Amino acid sequence: MGKNCKVGNFVEIKNSNIGDGTKMSHLAYIGDADVGKNVNIGCGVIFVNYDGKKKYRSKVSDNAFIGSNSNLVAPVNVHEYGYIAAGSTITKDVQKGQLSVERSQQKNIDGWVSKKGFDK
Repeated sequence: MGKNCKVGNFVEIKNSNIGDGTKMSHLAYIGDADVGKNVNIGCGVIFVNYDGKKKYRSKVSDNAFIGSNSNLVAPVNVHEYGYIAAGSTITKDVQKGQLSVERSQQKNIDGWVSKKGFDK
């Protein structure tokens, strides 16, 4: 682990390299990863590194930003200044300066509670 890093509560770091000035917020798992300098890893971020048979590595380059509650499904690379929006599940590389958003559009279903009888 590099200098001046911040590690929040309940953060697990396993078999990983962390660069100087990186911040890892609470409830995160950083496994089998190479993380650069000045990276922000939001709360609830998971580096998904195991497929049931084999473990894979991911790389996050300097000055990247990983939004809260995101999953990085290894192997994946987040290049310098790559940004990941909160709540995204990333399965493809994020190139330099890109914003990656991967989540379904919210759908609100009117009358669902009554139809299921949950309001009685």
